[in-house]
Amino acid sequence: MELVTWIALGAVALGVVGSALPLLPGGALSVAGVLTYWWSTGYAEPSAALVAVLVAVGLLTMLVDYFGGAIAARAGGASALTTAAAVIVGLVLLLIAGPVGFVLGIAATVFAVEFAQHADAETGLRVALWATVGVLASTVVQVILTGSILVVLLFVAFF
Repeated sequence: MELVTWIALGAVALGVVGSALPLLPGGALSVAGVLTYWWSTGYAEPSAALVAVLVAVGLLTMLVDYFGGAIAARAGGASALTTAAAVIVGLVLLLIAGPVGFVLGIAATVFAVEFAQHADAETGLRVALWATVGVLASTVVQVILTGSILVVLLFVAFF
């Protein structure tokens, strides 16, 4: 196998890791790896149809990454203001305290903003729980999606 092929497979594997770690774009790394692998084979394998499917799964992963937590928060009843504030605070705390800061920042911000808007601790707690579960669930979905890309590409490369 050529070095470029190994780099492509490494990018897809890093995509799985990036799906679990903030600031590493798992979906984008997976798509880049798939396209690099396809290029390294002279566009011979995998088939164009399979490449299209793998790229679509990678793009879906990116959508889940960027919008999964916000969608869950909105589904739980969070306002657009709450969702925006939670994303900003979560990103700031991500830089300061890592992934734990991100999740706790989102949960605390959603609770605080919803409580300030409605003066109802139960509603604030429910919405914060939805947002937190949504962020964590979106991470799980991303790992499953990028992991499936990796498994398929490894199968193509070695079998």
